Amino acid sequence: MDQTEKVVSTAPNLRAKTSKNLLTPKTAPYAFIGPAFLLILIFTVYPVISSFILSFHEVRGVEKSFVGLANYVRLFHDPIFYKSLVNTFQILIVQVPIMIFLSLLISVGLHSSMVKGKAFFRISYFMPAITALVAASIVFMILLDEHFGLVNYVLSFVGVESIPWLTSPFWAKVSVILVMTWRWTGYNMVIFLAGLQNIPSELYEAASMDGAGRVKQFFMITIPQLKPVFIFTVVMSTIGTLQLFDEPFILTHGGPNSATITITLYLYETGFKFFDFGYASAIAYVLVIITAIVSWIQMKLVGDFEE
Repeated sequence: MDQTEKVVSTAPNLRAKTSKNLLTPKTAPYAFIGPAFLLILIFTVYPVISSFILSFHEVRGVEKSFVGLANYVRLFHDPIFYKSLVNTFQILIVQVPIMIFLSLLISVGLHSSMVKGKAFFRISYFMPAITALVAASIVFMILLDEHFGLVNYVLSFVGVESIPWLTSPFWAKVSVILVMTWRWTGYNMVIFLAGLQNIPSELYEAASMDGAGRVKQFFMITIPQLKPVFIFTVVMSTIGTLQLFDEPFILTHGGPNSATITITLYLYETGFKFFDFGYASAIAYVLVIITAIVSWIQMKLVGDFEE
């Protein structure tokens, strides 16, 4: 065997030894998480840092100039921003409690042994959460049409006059709340149902032996045992509502007269309609701060309640 053949024959062994040396018990985990970590850096960390830096600049075409805190000062003198903030919190205060209450009510009903066909009802209630929002919004636009909608047609049989669901400031908010409640009630119902299934049945049996009725069991056993579920659903629903965009964008485009414009919708219009990316970035970071403060207040209230 000549020298060339020896080199060729030993090449696979060298590659095998090299790969073994690289993938040691200490380095193997980093090799596996490396690609995912790189993607997070590129598509999450970098945009967050870049948008934060951009919030201190004024963008004109492809040029940007440093303006310091001017975007933030401008934001706190912007009446449309305050309008979007008020609209968002109005929807939040009304929609989240209604949705949580309905989710709990439905989950308790479906958890009962008296209900037949539970799988069908669970799928039916959860289906809106996985339905394409654009298609669902178009259906609701047809149903809520002031002149030809099915909802007003049905209400006319009981003597209710035509309601301007999408053209009145008040009813436009109601329409957005209805669509949000329809979409996310089933999602939270599944979470409550999982919590109900984890409550030990022995607690109810002991309460029954002590003479406690169903109503007392519900308030003395079910509600306290579901406290972690309440915390999770309320906080996550609050964060989701503060980021509300799809429903008002598709149903009302923020109108009429900015009655349904939300913070996220205003951010989108500022950045992608008026191409004021520096100001849009400032709005985004103020929204982050607001979300953090509201979440902290909720967790603080829950902690004080538990004490």
